[in-house]
Amino acid sequence: MLVGVDGNEANISQRVGSNQYAYELLKALYKLKNPHQWVIYLRDKPLSDMPPAKKNWFYRTFGPKKFWTQWRLPLDLCLHQPRPDIFFSPGHYSPRFCPVPLVISIMDLGYLRFPEQFTKKDLYQLTRWTARSIKKANHILAISKSTKNDIIERYKIPGNKITVTYPGYDQDKFNTRVKRQESERVKRKFKIKGEYILFLSTLKPGKNIEGLIEAFSQLAGTDPVKLVIAGKRGWLYQTIFDKVKDLGLRGKVIFTGFVDEDDVPALMTGAKVFTLPSFWEGFGIPAVNAMACGVPVVVSNAGSLPEVVGDAGVIVDPNKPEEIAQGIKKAIDNRDELVRKGLERVKNFSWENCARQTLKVLEKVGKK
Repeated sequence: MLVGVDGNEANISQRVGSNQYAYELLKALYKLKNPHQWVIYLRDKPLSDMPPAKKNWFYRTFGPKKFWTQWRLPLDLCLHQPRPDIFFSPGHYSPRFCPVPLVISIMDLGYLRFPEQFTKKDLYQLTRWTARSIKKANHILAISKSTKNDIIERYKIPGNKITVTYPGYDQDKFNTRVKRQESERVKRKFKIKGEYILFLSTLKPGKNIEGLIEAFSQLAGTDPVKLVIAGKRGWLYQTIFDKVKDLGLRGKVIFTGFVDEDDVPALMTGAKVFTLPSFWEGFGIPAVNAMACGVPVVVSNAGSLPEVVGDAGVIVDPNKPEEIAQGIKKAIDNRDELVRKGLERVKNFSWENCARQTLKVLEKVGKK
């Protein structure tokens, strides 16, 4: 079987969220022993850390880049030979038309629940394109049961057309073997002094960073701990910086900007608590990474987060800053128990398992 894959979500330098999912899944599929041929479609040359081409794995790169998924990719799928037996888009944006069976991945439908948290342009694109992709797909991969249920409810898709494939985490990077010297190096790099609470994700409204800052303001007067907000700027983020200024927290809240992948494990390991109080999450890979590093986590009761964390973390209402503050204190007070439970919990998540489940779906759909 010849499997075509849209590799563009993975082929970027600063990977977060859906980019990280696509990249790690591609790497895991690359490692699986299977009899198939794989062609990865790109609009730019593969980056140096993409899986290298080999006998059954090669890249097809072409332009023009403008409207690439809208017309250039579909045109190539129709005219170029050999044509794939199946096409996989590890994200919401599938080819506008596809002459072969199509499988897609859906992260979450948070944009339908909280449209005000997106720019008009992004909301329009997500809404229109995701709906079209879901309706055209022969099968859908959802990264959590929460996302699967949302797809069934919002788009009336039969449950047997949706398979839940949990993402994993990099066990070689995120573990309890990260050296203290590495954590100290990263702290110096980002000018972090003393203990800190960590948030790591894209800076955008859906992550509820303003609510976290309000919660931290309730702790700042009783504890010298810092709040480290790590991640690249997404959209509608200026109010986050304004909140720090308005609450007089300059010097107590540290913004690192985007954190290189090599620095993330050490930054997580050094944290007293990891927090992800989002209004919605399709999965929440950073929370899994933190648990794997032996760090207690505080997450919201929204989306997939309770499903992913279970009883291994403190779960709070994202709409109540005082509850987030109490949750952070609880995580600190119950650190040993939460670390033990977290290390057990992460055994449920593996990129190899995700890849095997994905391959099983591709084989099933491709042979129909």
